[in-house]
Amino acid sequence: MSGGHVPPIFVSHGTPSLAVDPVRGAELAQWGRDLGTPRAVLVVSAHWQTATLSRGSTAARPTLLRDFDDQGPLEDRAELERVTYDAPGAPALAYELHSLLTVERVSDRGWDSGAWTPLVHLVPAADVPVLQLSLVLGATPRALFAIGRKLGVLAARGVLLLGSGGVTHAVADMDPRPDAPPAAAARAFDAWVANVLADAALDELLQWRAHGPHAREAHPAGSAHLDPLFVIAGAASLYDHAVGFPIRGFDHGTLSRRCIQFGR
Repeated sequence: MSGGHVPPIFVSHGTPSLAVDPVRGAELAQWGRDLGTPRAVLVVSAHWQTATLSRGSTAARPTLLRDFDDQGPLEDRAELERVTYDAPGAPALAYELHSLLTVERVSDRGWDSGAWTPLVHLVPAADVPVLQLSLVLGATPRALFAIGRKLGVLAARGVLLLGSGGVTHAVADMDPRPDAPPAAAARAFDAWVANVLADAALDELLQWRAHGPHAREAHPAGSAHLDPLFVIAGAASLYDHAVGFPIRGFDHGTLSRRCIQFGR
């Protein structure tokens, strides 16, 4: 797929345990095979917010950040510490990015867990260059959507635009059982997001706090885990509307697993 259009995607990454979960990993791996091989990946993760739009390392082997402390209880922390992902940085993509947007360089910042935990499954060969782009702290959904609109041309150039966050993200209310039934608030908000995307009701999505059912319960800590979705939806808005949900369900009762593909 290195020469053609790559559908922009959004992954609800849940907890960092995604990196070592064989069931969730197999689902992402199949999705990655269906998407094909992009020429590069641009990741926007919920775990990186900066005062001004910034991009991370373009080193030959960017470091993996083990940013687990605020991600809930992790029984597999030692196993996660052993995970590696040796994909190269993407200086050529960084050059393209700077031609599209005003972006600060944070050249010593590697990839956070919002980036590498899905990528170890989506691109397991670690042979595709990766670049991480920050979110802008305090930016409105509409402003993030506008950033995505400027990034959207990269999809037509063979770049996988990957947003990593969560359709719902109530970590403090997680059930200790991974297979706990979904909480009513999480289920309602997750279904609402799916419906507004399927209907291309983007204005509704961008006003999620006012219109989304149980919005505060679904995202009690703020919008960070939805913010990458606004960027990716903006990128996808340049193309014909088609939305699919290759992965669905919930973990720990409050964490949506819904993943979104914009286009075919």
